[in-house]
Amino acid sequence: MESRPILALNAYDPRESAALGGPLEAQLARRAAAFGAASVLFYDRPLEFLRGSGCTLIDAAGVEYLDAYNNVPSVGHCHPHVVQAVTRQLGLLNVHNRYLHPGTLDYAERLLATFPAPLSNLTLTCTGSESNDLALRLAATFTGRRGVIVTEAAYHGNTALVTEVSPTLVQQGAVAPIVRLVPAPRSMRQSARVAEEFAAHVTAAIADLERAGAGCSALLVDGIFSSDGIFAQPPGLLRGAVEAVHRAGGLYIADEVQCGFGRTGDALWGFQRHGVTPDVVTLGKPMGNGYPMGGVVARPELLEAFCARFGYFNTFGGSPVAAAAGNAVLDVLEGEGLMDNAARVGAQLRARLQELALRQPAVGDVRGAGLYVGVDLVDPTGAPAPALARAVMNGLRERRVLIGAAGKFGHVLKIRPPLCFSAAHAERLVAALDEVLSDLGAG
Repeated sequence: MESRPILALNAYDPRESAALGGPLEAQLARRAAAFGAASVLFYDRPLEFLRGSGCTLIDAAGVEYLDAYNNVPSVGHCHPHVVQAVTRQLGLLNVHNRYLHPGTLDYAERLLATFPAPLSNLTLTCTGSESNDLALRLAATFTGRRGVIVTEAAYHGNTALVTEVSPTLVQQGAVAPIVRLVPAPRSMRQSARVAEEFAAHVTAAIADLERAGAGCSALLVDGIFSSDGIFAQPPGLLRGAVEAVHRAGGLYIADEVQCGFGRTGDALWGFQRHGVTPDVVTLGKPMGNGYPMGGVVARPELLEAFCARFGYFNTFGGSPVAAAAGNAVLDVLEGEGLMDNAARVGAQLRARLQELALRQPAVGDVRGAGLYVGVDLVDPTGAPAPALARAVMNGLRERRVLIGAAGKFGHVLKIRPPLCFSAAHAERLVAALDEVLSDLGAG
């Protein structure tokens, strides 16, 4: 079975979809004309949303949908505290961060206080792609090596440099010669030696990079292996791999764009679940709850070595408005107990999905941590079932529940809602999934 690029997972394809007719078809024609080949939409029948609140999105007809997919508005769509903070600061000042501003400094100190002591410098960007791009440059400059190790279906962003280490973006050809791909950790159901196996794959990749003369600059992974199909267990599974990279003189870059800011439920940062301290941490999407923010947290000596050679600035990263958004997100995470909510509701959701698996044989596995959950869909032989996954996502869309897809073959249902997702929301999602699987004859 061939792997599937991330942009193809549940994407609208006019060549494969029935004629939609009416105003929707006219809108799609306008969109295609304006954006060309870069126009990517979800679902066989795309959606138009005009409003959002909490875990709810509202379409042009006023119909409400349960959002169990979007982690960008991590504390909920249009959270009033974030909206007010951003609006207030926009009315006062918004300028680049090469001027002093108390809000930016307050945010930096507050954010850095959540990281282990060696990680004491913050560089602010606008996106996770920019963050990962800078992190790779820091690693190459500091180590003097060029090789990078990532997982087989990784996605780390879309700059030129980061695309080279995002195999799930490459639709034709191969990743860069200095990149080595390793399998993501297997499910605990498949192996009891998950951590040892992953460390062995990383060690072999290091040796191959050294034979090629590139050496190991960095291991770049997110702690929940989100694009590979969500492999969160067991806690600690990264320890051996990180030790191997450090022995080889490389750095561990923790991509926290997906699993950071409390999503796993048991720690603010995904790497903390694994008992390891990164050399560099990259941040993005959830940082500003929809306001474009990103960041790189690193050991000072890495940033000093890089800036001595290149220097760095970001026009919009760390603006007063960005700092206001970031501070407001931290306020809400703490004030509303959203990390605890992720742990509690996530555990309930996984338990209910595991019950569902007992009566729906198409559910091959349920994995995750906190409010990041993956559901493997399989055919009667136990093989990955990407066509079924696509049908399920579209069936849920018709029942006004939104989820995504992940995994090398696109057969893993990706459930990644805003962190205000409630127990009632979880019950609604599971009931809708049960209904869709039954209607598709997958049960």
